[in-house]
Amino acid sequence: MVQRALHAARDPLIIAADGGARIAHSFGLQPHVVIGDMDSLTSAEIVALRDQSAQIHAYPPEKNETDLELAFQYAARIGVDWIRVIGALGDRFDQTIANMYLMALPDLHGRDVACVAGRQQIFLIAAGQHTLHGEIGDTLSLIPLGGAVDGIQTDGLYYPLRDETLAFGPARGVSNLFAASQAHLQIRSGNLLVIHTLGRA
Repeated sequence: MVQRALHAARDPLIIAADGGARIAHSFGLQPHVVIGDMDSLTSAEIVALRDQSAQIHAYPPEKNETDLELAFQYAARIGVDWIRVIGALGDRFDQTIANMYLMALPDLHGRDVACVAGRQQIFLIAAGQHTLHGEIGDTLSLIPLGGAVDGIQTDGLYYPLRDETLAFGPARGVSNLFAASQAHLQIRSGNLLVIHTLGRA
């Protein structure tokens, strides 16, 4: 999914959340903006980034927002509508969960935002109608976020939902499958965290 996202990006603006600058470099990308409290970068790395014309937006460590939250806020403020986050799934479970919840920020409403890692793309959908694209046999998990999600109607999935509710807690929405190249979802209320995995998970 990472390579797909990189291929889909057209003349991308690379915003690195602190140590995300290293992740960008590992994919051959040069950050245009580095934002955060800079606790994950050495002084030499920060100097090198400045020398490479990156804008550095440094914040104090004692802040309410995570570095990724600041990056999201910056992207929204300058009008970015298509956002793909690389490196949001790390080895800290608390940070990983927080990163998923950040996609519900009001600043991101109406923008195309997803976290990509390995074979997975993770995004949030709210009430309304949605069309998801995949391949037959891809895995799709639907996880309620912040409470029950009501009135779910699906078409194009192996296990259909017919005006049903996914409660917050039970894992009923996990490991569904694309039965067609497109899946259509309609939601009456609530927020669904969607995890699309290429192939069978």
